[in-house]
Amino acid sequence: MSFVIPVFDEEDSLVELHRQLLAASEAAGIEPQIVFVDDGSRDRSWAVLRELASNHATTQAIRFRRNFGKAAALAAGFNSANGEIVITLDADLQDDPVETHRFLQKLDEGFDCVSGWKRVRHDPWHKTMPSRVFNGLVSGLTKVSLHDHNCGFKAYRREIFDEVKLYGELHRFVPVLAASRGWRVGEIEVHHRARQHGHSKYGVSRLIKGFLDLLTIYFLTGFAQRPLHLIGSAGMLCFATGGLGLTWLTAIWVLSRLSADWADVDLHSRALFYYCILAILLGAQLLVAGLLAELVVSVTRQSREPYSIAERTTDAITGAVRDTKSSDGATSLS
Repeated sequence: MSFVIPVFDEEDSLVELHRQLLAASEAAGIEPQIVFVDDGSRDRSWAVLRELASNHATTQAIRFRRNFGKAAALAAGFNSANGEIVITLDADLQDDPVETHRFLQKLDEGFDCVSGWKRVRHDPWHKTMPSRVFNGLVSGLTKVSLHDHNCGFKAYRREIFDEVKLYGELHRFVPVLAASRGWRVGEIEVHHRARQHGHSKYGVSRLIKGFLDLLTIYFLTGFAQRPLHLIGSAGMLCFATGGLGLTWLTAIWVLSRLSADWADVDLHSRALFYYCILAILLGAQLLVAGLLAELVVSVTRQSREPYSIAERTTDAITGAVRDTKSSDGATSLS
């Protein structure tokens, strides 16, 4: 099992967190690999991490040259993790490592990714209320029903990250990305502790970025292999709206020439005419954009298979050995 912990200005919490991780691993009967990733800290976090790594053979520390963001820190940690199970948590001591054995139990039930749910949160209301709205939007749009997509306390099977790659700020959507590839996603309630040191690294900008990232995830999980279905549908809607508007205006123009009662209507329809023309032009542009997106997908499709294999049997003809994933998620040789 590997722990991956992003760190940004958390010098006061690291020693205690490390001690709790070792204690939780011992209680679970597992020798852990602990990977700290210093995401450009400005305090003494790196000095503390370097000392921890020098005193414990199972502890590793990585330092970024500057702050690259949590997704980059997690990606670096995942690349260094060698455990079959990877558990992520924050370095501020709000996540309780005692919950580790419960994550493992949930994984043993056949799940591939287990997300924590901080049902009782020790955060101010201006963080919890927007978070609830955001979680509702994510669950509704992606059909992955989790109470707390933002929770950094999660457990994964290592194989997930052979298919799910992190960039930008998509770290909170790993369960959604994994579910879109067919991995089983579960959830458990976790104990959330009040912050003892430092301060929160997230502000109002997190809400805006989170909403934009949600749009990205909605597109990637639903239309990454068929972008024309989304962009083209919007284009067809604009095109149809503009076309119907022009048809209506044409009918009014004819009626205004046949009857004096429609003359005033013709005078007031000039603005609508321009709106219809704009709608048709926008629809045409969206259709072209969708076709170009389809062309890009067809050219780059070879970079990643559009499917995820859960299990493969031995080749009966050649007798080749295949990697096989059993129903409980463990990897074995057939």
